Amino acid sequence: MKNILIPLFSVVLLTSCATVNYSYEGRAFKNSLQSITQDDLKKNLYVIASDEMEGRNTGSAGQKKAGEYIIRQYREMGVSHPTPMSSYYQNVPAGFMNAKSRGKSLPDSENILAFIEGSEKPNEVIVISAHYDHVGTQNGVVYNGADDDGSGTVAVMEIAEAFQNAKKAGHGPKRSMLFLHVTGEEHGLLGSDYYSQNPVFPLANTVSNLNIDMIGRCDPENCGKDYVYVIGSAMLSTELKAINEAANNKTAKMLLNYKYDQPNDPQRLYYRSDHYNFAKHNIPVAFFFDGIHEDYHKPTDDADKIDYEALQKRTQLVFATAWELANRKDRIVVDGKNDR
Repeated sequence: MKNILIPLFSVVLLTSCATVNYSYEGRAFKNSLQSITQDDLKKNLYVIASDEMEGRNTGSAGQKKAGEYIIRQYREMGVSHPTPMSSYYQNVPAGFMNAKSRGKSLPDSENILAFIEGSEKPNEVIVISAHYDHVGTQNGVVYNGADDDGSGTVAVMEIAEAFQNAKKAGHGPKRSMLFLHVTGEEHGLLGSDYYSQNPVFPLANTVSNLNIDMIGRCDPENCGKDYVYVIGSAMLSTELKAINEAANNKTAKMLLNYKYDQPNDPQRLYYRSDHYNFAKHNIPVAFFFDGIHEDYHKPTDDADKIDYEALQKRTQLVFATAWELANRKDRIVVDGKNDR
């Protein structure tokens, strides 16, 4: 009896695995997408952007508290750190930062890395990033940075949980997923620069970086619209832009605004967030952004001003894009030049 049942059971398992539908119409994707909720985003953001975190200045006690909270959430969802590391922390030394920090004197700080190994192509890595630092406290007033970049921070956490839910259901990503919370962005993209020079996984194996920096508000010319700015998605890979647009058409159906995606953009936003430290190594990137609003870098950038419906939809769009990048048959091509 045992000799008969075991092979039959194996056949059932193999058949089940072979019929997993990774398309946007499949149950695996839909269930994962629906797990990204406004309630979870709001719960985490009210902690990350609370006065207790003291504005999360690079290397400060408040930033370290925020980092501890982020790591607790990863542990609760069952997402560990990369196996080459002994913890979630990648130390970013003060010496590295102060050599590039625009005259600031900064202490040691940490990038935080969480990781889900791919089931079929584990050596190929998709990086989802956001910076978890802000500008700290000035004249006794806390700058909470709910949008900048608390919104991106909690979005990355929620995307990680969605992928982990899929993995628990037997539909884990085929490529590996690295969830990268970088420090020192406000002082010159320092944490992402450090990671790009000291990568845990070879940059040659990094398929793409999706970077999230401010996705919880609207800027004056777009308030009332269902939109997100996308920057850099076609710079190094025309496939990445097409994948992002297809993901949007299947899910969020927002206006993808390419205003800042022009070579002559006076704001030079392509160079001003952490994706650029991947792009300069010819890794395709897409930067998701809501624009400059009235509370940018002001103490009034608080969690009660976030549009949580917009935050949810934008987070779901990044997840849908990452889902296709992780599960498609072929790695996206690099067919552009980083010539800006």
